Amino acid sequence: METRDTRAAAAAETIPTCSCSTDAGAAAEPFDAAELRIRERVARMRHKIVILSGKGGVGKSTVAVNLAVALAGRGMQVGLLDVDIHGPSVPMMLGIEDARPHNHDGALLPVEFATNLKVMSMGFLLASRDDAVIWRGPMKYSVIGQFLADVEWGDLDYLIVDAPPGTGDEPLAILQLLGDVDGAVIVTTPQEVALSDVRKCVGFCAQVGCRPLGIIENMSGFVCPHCGETVDVFGRGGGEALAAEAGVPFLGSVPLDPELVQAGDLGRPYMAAFAQSATAEAFRGAIGPLMALDERDQERSDPRPVPSEGER
Repeated sequence: METRDTRAAAAAETIPTCSCSTDAGAAAEPFDAAELRIRERVARMRHKIVILSGKGGVGKSTVAVNLAVALAGRGMQVGLLDVDIHGPSVPMMLGIEDARPHNHDGALLPVEFATNLKVMSMGFLLASRDDAVIWRGPMKYSVIGQFLADVEWGDLDYLIVDAPPGTGDEPLAILQLLGDVDGAVIVTTPQEVALSDVRKCVGFCAQVGCRPLGIIENMSGFVCPHCGETVDVFGRGGGEALAAEAGVPFLGSVPLDPELVQAGDLGRPYMAAFAQSATAEAFRGAIGPLMALDERDQERSDPRPVPSEGER
């Protein structure tokens, strides 16, 4: 009898087969072929950044989507990979939930939100957005591998990966499959119940050899649209204090903005719809260190000669 989980499994089969078998007894040659394709595709990605959170509900996907849109707005070639297999929300936040990737020469073409922002998500492969994906770890590892091996990402300046909360299968799988990543951006809210889980996230990064690029404190203060008073609904400063405690850079605080919530629900990226707002400015501040990764690359590839005394 067909069930939602069998339909979800069938949907995943629309990805061209990469032979990343979940069977421990599978032949080594197909796996090696898939691994080679992953290495070839990943080699065309200059920077790879994973967005993590220790706890759900802190706005991690909102941060991932808007960071990707902000980078694309700077003229970067950006890929946004949603590896939240059970709760993919990136397509809805971008207003492209009805899009479907197409096959081309044995690979899937990611959905284009813009000419320089390509997106891939499990949400594109489900027959219905209400379908549940009921999979264990090996199947998730296989599909995440296919998202890298069998999706034609092309040349990217940045691959932004939106991982589900916690330190389980999906974050571990994507870090293992990508190999050498630039690091992780960790999203939290100010209250202690969220911060305690972020400490685990920082520990996870240390154990798997992933450099924390920094912590973003989301939902940091609410500015009343009527009187302009700031109310610290979830407290304030917890993320910055944790960053100092853990020796991790603090990327900035993003205020709680009702329009940010509405933008996600309506499929209108906040950074595009409200580019002049204080919250958008906070996002731009947060991506400063990420843009610096690219600037350092340019300096290494095109070193400026030191002027002589007569030229100074």
